[in-house]
Amino acid sequence: MKFLFDLFPVILFFIAFKLQGIYVATGVAIAASFAQIGWLWLRGRKIDTMLWVSLAIIVVFGSATLLLHDETFIKWKPTVLYWLFASVLSVSALVFRKNLIRTMLGEQIQMPDPAWNRLNFSWVGFFACMGILNLYVAFNYPTDTWVNFKLFGGMGLMLAFVIGQGLFLAKYVEQKDTE
Repeated sequence: MKFLFDLFPVILFFIAFKLQGIYVATGVAIAASFAQIGWLWLRGRKIDTMLWVSLAIIVVFGSATLLLHDETFIKWKPTVLYWLFASVLSVSALVFRKNLIRTMLGEQIQMPDPAWNRLNFSWVGFFACMGILNLYVAFNYPTDTWVNFKLFGGMGLMLAFVIGQGLFLAKYVEQKDTE
């Protein structure tokens, strides 16, 4: 359910684009992002930092798209978000010696440090590649193809990557269960 909630603005962006075009879709994505955070706030739930960052980026790039009537800005939004995630994971690990993936999953899974580092930097690589792939599709194919890729391609690649990560983590989960 959380997965669908996180995709809410992207799904609405996709539907609005198919019905009304890129500029209406951009406005819908901005409104949906505000609604998403508003819903959590009204229910007294914690709002993840990632949602705040995503809101800020959609507001900045979406507003530039609407004000300048140039779809280039909204096409950059996913790449900026992906590269921001990759940068935060990298800087946290390399500069501050803090593995954020371990911070999130460390209570559920016990792994040696090299495995945590591999996991962290595989996410860095994934996000970096997704940013490049987004730009490639955005600026080498029609906007309709980019919108389809943004929802289905991005979601499909994320799902495949998460399944791969699950296979990597499975051996450590099994070891913990047998101990």
